[in-house]
Amino acid sequence: MARFKEKVKERNLTILGEKTRFSGTLKFTEDLHIAGKFEGTIDAEGILLVRKGAICKADYVRAASIVVEGVVHGDLTAGDRVDMHAGSSVHGNVTASRLKIADGVDFEGSVEMIRANQDGFDLFSSRADILKNQLSRETT
Repeated sequence: MARFKEKVKERNLTILGEKTRFSGTLKFTEDLHIAGKFEGTIDAEGILLVRKGAICKADYVRAASIVVEGVVHGDLTAGDRVDMHAGSSVHGNVTASRLKIADGVDFEGSVEMIRANQDGFDLFSSRADILKNQLSRETT
């Protein structure tokens, strides 16, 4: 009897180190970890991790999933989930289909829950006003 091992897809990981300071626009499709300081916008299809000790000051952050262990100032939009770990700080509005806020999180902002993508609608290629209109039509 032959054994088949499922081949696990390797994901690329980019890390902005603790001593890295980046200002501008970040776009990525895989995983990004921010351990240093970031200022600007993040418009991505991958997973974002803001590590403990990192500071992210963003006009907005859009990613498939967002995990916050450090500090984020700016609005967060995730197609899947946003996780805020104990000791993290988030100052901005959150839009996601799933949200987890641990005890000990400093969170200031509003939360908007979206439905999971069931009809093939692409959250990341739509303008915000079009997305809001579509979501408001679904709730009425």
